[in-house]
Amino acid sequence: MAFPSLWAETAPAPPVRASLEESLRCDVLVIGGGFQGLSAALHLAEAGTDVVLLEAKEPGFGASGRNGGQVIPGLKDDPDTLDRLWGPEASAFAGDTADTLFALVARLGIDCDAVQGGWIQAGNRQVHLPALQARLRQWQVRGVACDWLDAAEMAQVTGARGFLGGWRDPRAGRVHPLKLAQGLAKAAEAAGVRLFTRSPVERLDRSGAGWRARLSSGAEVTAERVIVASNVYTPPRLDPQLARATVPANSFQVATAPLSDAQLARILPGGEVVSETRRVGTYFRIGPQNRLMVGGRGSFADPQGPADFARIEAELAALFGTGFEITHRWFGRVGMTPDHRMRLCVPAPGLLTATGFNGRGVALSVALGKAMAAHVAKGAPLPIPPSSEIPTLPFHGLHRIYGGIAIHYYRLRDALDR
Repeated sequence: MAFPSLWAETAPAPPVRASLEESLRCDVLVIGGGFQGLSAALHLAEAGTDVVLLEAKEPGFGASGRNGGQVIPGLKDDPDTLDRLWGPEASAFAGDTADTLFALVARLGIDCDAVQGGWIQAGNRQVHLPALQARLRQWQVRGVACDWLDAAEMAQVTGARGFLGGWRDPRAGRVHPLKLAQGLAKAAEAAGVRLFTRSPVERLDRSGAGWRARLSSGAEVTAERVIVASNVYTPPRLDPQLARATVPANSFQVATAPLSDAQLARILPGGEVVSETRRVGTYFRIGPQNRLMVGGRGSFADPQGPADFARIEAELAALFGTGFEITHRWFGRVGMTPDHRMRLCVPAPGLLTATGFNGRGVALSVALGKAMAAHVAKGAPLPIPPSSEIPTLPFHGLHRIYGGIAIHYYRLRDALDR
């Protein structure tokens, strides 16, 4: 069963691009046409590098075109922890990711409904509030004008029930993610990137001092350096280790019919995006055509019908009440890691990759692509020290089993929290 997203319905039809049928040579090959790959290719081309980008489907086909469109700065670790792990440069990079995205959109004039209207991280258990308050203070010390919202203020600014408190980050905001991917692809081509769609890479091998990518069409691309930006959609045949570095968790989303004026005055009247702190929580926002969008963790098996979205729809009702007509249901994969930290790796000379954005991929992947380009083109330091190996998860082939068990366990812990 097809699950067309609201994003696909409200984005322009992509231009027809050629697939790669002949062999090419370039300075840098980028594999993957999501935010990370498109940003890396764009910034490399702007630096004067000869770039080829290969995408197995269309730009934004994977997580980049299906996510909630929440532009949230930072990594999952708090800035004090980032300072201890990798130094203040890492926390500064993390704190700037949303600003980097919005500045790029403004510079390129990308029409992607971008609004830097803030993000609220909401707590619906008393036990969550101290960690949220500590996170707020750590960013305030670093000059961010974030603020605390008590239970009454949370009800007023979200229109949702059950939140005891939360903090609001003005650096954050929202975009139409598929339009953003399409805009980055157009800008990359205008900068000189040779972008090919429907061109999946079958093999990636060393070739002298460089690399050779082989496609199912028989074409090859020879490059001095390669950025693999396929994230959780990496097929095992391309890079078995990278494919086993994350758990590919499904994120389910639903969207309602357009809200009435009265509903818009009650639900997120300030236009912020929201995510909550339960281990298996939800995220929500107002999307295109003034529709309420709610998402959260789904089953590890792909949905087979509308009934598989019942849990997300129940969350919507618990937050906002009943009576909403659900018009769209869709899903996509999120790359999760056990410690909630991304994997930035240089597993071989001239090969750079990153995966596992743990639900923070919109701002992070765009900013990281820019940083990867600066590293490859100019030797600039990466925002965190890269690993020389790609760490893989044991028993990765059983992820649906142990992942499903973990989800049930986390839901139980959420239910027991007070």
